[in-house]
Amino acid sequence: MPTHFLTGAELSGAELGALLERAIELKAAPYASSVLERRTMALLFEQPSTRTRTSMEAGVFELGGHPMVLRSAELQLTRGESVRDTALVLSRHAAAIGLRTGSDALLAELAEHATVPVVNLLSPSDHPCQALADLLTLREVFGADLASVKIAYVGDGNNVARSLAVVGALAGVEVAIAAPDGYQLDPARAGGATLTDDPVAAVTGAHAVYTDVWVSMADDKASAAARRAALAWYRIDDALLDRAAPGAIALHCLPAHPGEEITAEVLYGERQRIWDQAENRRHAQKALVEHLVG
Repeated sequence: MPTHFLTGAELSGAELGALLERAIELKAAPYASSVLERRTMALLFEQPSTRTRTSMEAGVFELGGHPMVLRSAELQLTRGESVRDTALVLSRHAAAIGLRTGSDALLAELAEHATVPVVNLLSPSDHPCQALADLLTLREVFGADLASVKIAYVGDGNNVARSLAVVGALAGVEVAIAAPDGYQLDPARAGGATLTDDPVAAVTGAHAVYTDVWVSMADDKASAAARRAALAWYRIDDALLDRAAPGAIALHCLPAHPGEEITAEVLYGERQRIWDQAENRRHAQKALVEHLVG
């Protein structure tokens, strides 16, 4: 059976550490691995994407492979072909399959029937590739001993927060998540993170303060207004960063809405590592693909 990467919990702590070390090497020498030479990786996108699409396509190329980018409308899935049949066909042509989807069930079914590794590029419950890039960014700033690092996530307890909690726990990172009632992670799926409704309590002593958008593309006008009202006290600004540890950095998985979940002064200022974090998607994912198919 192939090894998939669906939640991040598939890795051991040792494997995660080695993967981050390899990502550092691949960032310094982008063409050092040819693990996909003369091979294809299928990349399925059900939703629009900027960072995931560009980082995966560039990364597969740097690994010597061909990124086969497929959108839902280009597949027979839209005409009733089963996920099982799609998985079996793609497995005959690709060394691995990446999927960005709005359905956890589709991801699980694809992984169940694929005979090559499946990588979760984003699903409603998890965004583990983003968490790898987050940890890589922390490692660059604070060193290899991530067990001495605390990260505070402030805002909507979504798939990004969950993956940060799950993968962060593997690395020994202390994770605190501040979200209002109704927007917090399920404690049973929080990976050992500390959950609170107090953003100041969460960021106290934190080396990094992290957020995500308040309103996603799936929210209608009414739900968007309710979200903005509920999350208004969970904005990253200079005042909140001042409550964190000295030298704390701001992180954001992007896209950002300056003035909502983060101020423009922080987003584009000197206290953030957000653009390094976005670049690190490519390097972390390359190390992951090498781990899965090498």
